[in-house]
Amino acid sequence: MAGEENLVIVESPAKAKTIEKFLGKNFTVVSSYGHVRDLSKKNMGVDVDNHYQPNYVIPDEKKKVVAELKARVKKAKKVWLASDEDREGEAIAWHLAEILGLKDSNTFRIVFNEITKDAILRAIEHPRKIDYNLVNAQQARRILDRLVGFELSPLLWKKIRANLSAGRVQSVAVRLIVEREREIMAFQPVSSYKVSAIFTFDEAGSSVTLPAELQVRFSTAEEACAFLEKCKQATYTIQEVVTKPVRKSPPPPFTTSTLQQEASRKLGFSVAQTMAIAQRLYESGKITYMRTDSVNLSDMALGLLKKNIHARYGESYYQFRQYKTKTKGAQEAHEAIRPAYIDQESIAGTAQEKKLYELIYKRTLASQMSDAQLEKTIVTIAMSTASEVFMAEGEVIKFDGFLKVYRESSDEESEEQSILIPQVKKGQPLYVKNIEAVERFTTHPPRYTEASLVRKLEELGIGRPSTYAPTIATIQQRGYVVKENRPGQERKYNVFMLHQQAIQKIVKTEITGAEKNKLFPTDMGMLVTDFLMTHFPDILDYNFTATVEEDFDEIAEGTLEWTQMIDRFYKPFHRQVETVIETSERSVGERRLGTDPATGEPVIVRMGRFGPMVQIGESDGEKKPRYARLQKGQHIENITLEEALNLFRLPRTLGTFEKADVIVNIGRFGPYLQHDAKFYSLGREDDPYTITLEKAIEIIQKKREQEKNKIIKKFDSDKEILVLNGRYGPYLSYAGNNYKIPKDKEPSSLTLEECMEIIQRSTRSSEAKAETKKRESPVDSGENTKKGTGKAAAKKATSRTRTTSRKNKKTK
Repeated sequence: MAGEENLVIVESPAKAKTIEKFLGKNFTVVSSYGHVRDLSKKNMGVDVDNHYQPNYVIPDEKKKVVAELKARVKKAKKVWLASDEDREGEAIAWHLAEILGLKDSNTFRIVFNEITKDAILRAIEHPRKIDYNLVNAQQARRILDRLVGFELSPLLWKKIRANLSAGRVQSVAVRLIVEREREIMAFQPVSSYKVSAIFTFDEAGSSVTLPAELQVRFSTAEEACAFLEKCKQATYTIQEVVTKPVRKSPPPPFTTSTLQQEASRKLGFSVAQTMAIAQRLYESGKITYMRTDSVNLSDMALGLLKKNIHARYGESYYQFRQYKTKTKGAQEAHEAIRPAYIDQESIAGTAQEKKLYELIYKRTLASQMSDAQLEKTIVTIAMSTASEVFMAEGEVIKFDGFLKVYRESSDEESEEQSILIPQVKKGQPLYVKNIEAVERFTTHPPRYTEASLVRKLEELGIGRPSTYAPTIATIQQRGYVVKENRPGQERKYNVFMLHQQAIQKIVKTEITGAEKNKLFPTDMGMLVTDFLMTHFPDILDYNFTATVEEDFDEIAEGTLEWTQMIDRFYKPFHRQVETVIETSERSVGERRLGTDPATGEPVIVRMGRFGPMVQIGESDGEKKPRYARLQKGQHIENITLEEALNLFRLPRTLGTFEKADVIVNIGRFGPYLQHDAKFYSLGREDDPYTITLEKAIEIIQKKREQEKNKIIKKFDSDKEILVLNGRYGPYLSYAGNNYKIPKDKEPSSLTLEECMEIIQRSTRSSEAKAETKKRESPVDSGENTKKGTGKAAAKKATSRTRTTSRKNKKTK
């Protein structure tokens, strides 16, 4: 290999490819594929007796990458460390300098907020040295989280169940979700009656309508009906008309948190999905750095936005704004997330990349646009027979301003839409077209979505932009929280209508309580939270966790020594762990619900080996207890005796079909039918307690028909490979994995060799993508995701290909 003038090391191959376009032939850009070192898993990876010195090791999967980098460094005259500009990136640069043996004389640290030619060349012109304060802040976070995780996790194994974990940030996030769920459990809806009316008046020979609402609500049906009685003989008059101007200002440009929230609400993206797409946009040079808590924009960006808005919409639509970051403990002085090229309205890329880019583009543009000017009209309507008044509100946009480009959404979308108020004047008489009193119910506090949880963590000062996505992923992977949809329940409500001087009662039905993509705590999440709150209240204290983040900020600023900060926390924490090991009892969240009427035996609900369960009978006699698993939505702490006994009605034998019993039961993945050693899932509409044999046979036959049509092709020489028809079209199935069939391939004509080629190509691509994801270190210790599934399949596929190839040679 010839000597290299300049070697630039970045974190990901995609980023390397983009940067290489901007640098001349004297520069070679290579990737470290994220972190190259991490704490050893032996003895915590931290020497607590030696000032908490970390023991870093190179993971096996990174040894080849490191060897290649070492060979390149030896040949290079200058080495440029170009990892990301946050603490995590600074730590990566330091780790590279350490393991590659880089010298200060020819090593340069460069940072940039965007991957554009100007930004890269500017960084090359202004290099700096590694900032050890930032490195120490990252080290302190990693070491503290490792200490917490490695001390608490084994404790949970002893006191609750094996393979559990706890962490400084993840456990606080779970606490938020558990506390919200308990608020919901304790919530009792209260009904009241909302009275609304439609008034009419004549204008130029035609009838004009004006909807309005009474400004009080009635607690009971009797009160509501009594008011409607007063309405029968009443006359109605416009008491007051108030018109006032209203201005709406645009929201600031995106931070990591606000981008995650808005992408969730507007695009339906998960937090992890948003960050993965944003990472691709950044690395391909389309947006600025996506981990930031700053709303600041550079002078250059502000100048280009002004020029762009003037050209597109005219001078009246532009308004200079300098936003200030309000987030507690905001980290580095980055820019907000914005397009790298302000004049680029759209980009090439996947559908998801285009949507997220468009969101970022519009928000950035809107942030420098004029206020929207509206005119709000409030009409008060008096009645002759009562003191209560009706009110109609509406607004008209006089000048759209930033609304021409962007409208911000919210978690609690309003059901009521603004109406256009017709021209009316004080003293004008009105006539009633319709008045009704509708029963409405108070609603429980909303469950968290991923986006609203991020907002809450940010409000409390817990975590930083780089930690939100991995924290939320971890608590779901650990089984403490589930993200799912849940169907609502039918609820009846009353409507009293005043029609032709008569009050009519109508009972209507609505679906209430339906949830979409909400975070629910599991019983294990509740049990672990209760255990930690009992024995380690400081760790789960919101203010404490936020204070730790402030300590990291002080370390980053060079005003606090990191080992002192760790020592201040760890010594009392370690003593508490030892005390809890010696004094606390094993916790399974056990509750005695009562007695089984049929046997007289106790009914107990508790956490079992495979999850929450109900037990009838004790295990101390010859007669063994009976067990039943709790259903989705049921919790140890609020299940009733009746609900618990109901679980023992399953399994049910419905009858026989084709000389085999048809049995219905509930398993780990929900209700199912069992027939002739085969299993069939029940639909949401099928109740396992009431389903009939006829309906069960219908489900079995329908599933058989689907299976019959599913297989497009199979191979006698390798029965593991199947060409199947799926929900989204044909695909390959092999070794427990599914593979997309290229559009230019006819599924029914695929050969075994072509199938193997598709599998290998797909697996290689997946491995390359997986390498780029190693950018973020885990939030808490023990948070390594499972790896190797794709590699195992690839090895197996390669082995099969070689075997097939040998067979073909023999045949020839």
